Amino acid sequence: MAKKIDFKKSVYELVQEYPELTGILSKLGFTEITKKAMLNSVGRVMTIPKGAKMKNISMMDVVMALMTNGFEIEGEMPQLKMPWEEEKKESPKGMTDERTEMLKDYLRRLGKGEDLEAVRADFVKNFRDVEASEIMKAEQDLLKEGTPLQEVQKLCDVHSALFHGATREEKIANAEKAVQESLADKKIEGNKKEIAGALTAISGHPLNLFEKENEALETLFGKVREAIAGRDVEKELLSELREISVHYAKKGDLLYPHLKTQYDVSGPSDVMWTVDDEIRDEISALARAEEQDDDWYDRLSKVLDRAEEMIYKEKNILFPICAVNFSQDDWYAVYRDSKDYAEVLGISFPRWEDAEKALAAKTESAAAKMADGEVVMPGGHMTVPQLTALLNTIPMEISFIDADNINRFFNEGPKVFKRAGMAIDREVFSCHPPKIEPMVRNILESFRDGSKDSVPVWMEKNGRTMLVNYMAVRDRDHHYLGAVELVQDMEFAKEHFAGLS
Repeated sequence: MAKKIDFKKSVYELVQEYPELTGILSKLGFTEITKKAMLNSVGRVMTIPKGAKMKNISMMDVVMALMTNGFEIEGEMPQLKMPWEEEKKESPKGMTDERTEMLKDYLRRLGKGEDLEAVRADFVKNFRDVEASEIMKAEQDLLKEGTPLQEVQKLCDVHSALFHGATREEKIANAEKAVQESLADKKIEGNKKEIAGALTAISGHPLNLFEKENEALETLFGKVREAIAGRDVEKELLSELREISVHYAKKGDLLYPHLKTQYDVSGPSDVMWTVDDEIRDEISALARAEEQDDDWYDRLSKVLDRAEEMIYKEKNILFPICAVNFSQDDWYAVYRDSKDYAEVLGISFPRWEDAEKALAAKTESAAAKMADGEVVMPGGHMTVPQLTALLNTIPMEISFIDADNINRFFNEGPKVFKRAGMAIDREVFSCHPPKIEPMVRNILESFRDGSKDSVPVWMEKNGRTMLVNYMAVRDRDHHYLGAVELVQDMEFAKEHFAGLS
């Protein structure tokens, strides 16, 4: 079973769940974690991102160390900075300290019983928004200065009331209204829902498949709610519920990025993608939980509410937006790339005859163009079919991104990490959910400025050990040409060395 790290949990909670974290975090610089008194007091209110910020430890180092030790990160990814980036740029320490002191002052005033609205008025004058980590930093500073832990905990609800509506998390939630309003701003002839409905009625069309999957999911939600009422949710039912992740993965790979990059419709990518991740992560966490208490059932009921809301938003917002923007060739590409994904709740992949004919004609045309050409290199020369077959034979998933961060090549074949053909000639960042994008940008920037040549990441994926190696691609004069991502299943190595022992 994969080990999951939720950065919203306290250090104390995570260490109780995974005792080996004590050694991992201690080596990174979280030295107090080895002291039981500190772990049992400050550790109960301290999170890993919060502690890293206080101790000046790079969250990139933290994430890499956790992934190297077989952990997966779930929930919202914190802001990441590469260690060499932190060395190059002086952080605005004075400004950060000033913000923290102001926040602490607001919290002290509340602690003394000052009127909430009076404190809020001062807060609004000085802050457009505030990161949740900044609030935690201010609270932690109060603890270090001697404010009793019980008093800080007692005031948490008052603190939340003060900052209500100003945190980044709340702004993401409120942004869903903007997604709906984006429909009204788009002046397109005809009824959007009617256009989407017409496409949905075509057997084999991607919207037809999405609609069938949603119908199956709604039926499943009904079964889960019956099980919740009877306090008898079995593991098999939760396993079925987790298949929603495939449905969400297809949206994240094939719909959101294309809307944003090709048609400048960013609402779904900025908002819905984040909500999809949160729903998927919560269902995953519930499935791993060992105890099904009242809180567990309450969380399951709430995540079903969010999943049902997402089905409504897909039908009434996302699919109509796609319907009035995507061209026929776009839909053919979505259809082609959808074949790489597993079935959702047994919904088979229907054949779309028009797409099959168009794609076959396109393939024949491309084959005719490259049949006579050769690629000449310093080490020899090969025909394009030979080179293509060679790259597809290498037992790795290969992705090449050029110096402008544009996807230029994916080799073919089944992949653990899906690579949609539609992503070719698009910025690599558009292919990643919002919480992962900062890490991708930092890795590529480190290759570009020469501070790094490779970033290897070991991880567990679907119960198998994988090595993901990001490498800078440079010419003989060391000019940066781009980056390659190599994904290799390493189970064979484990089996080989296990046989030798």
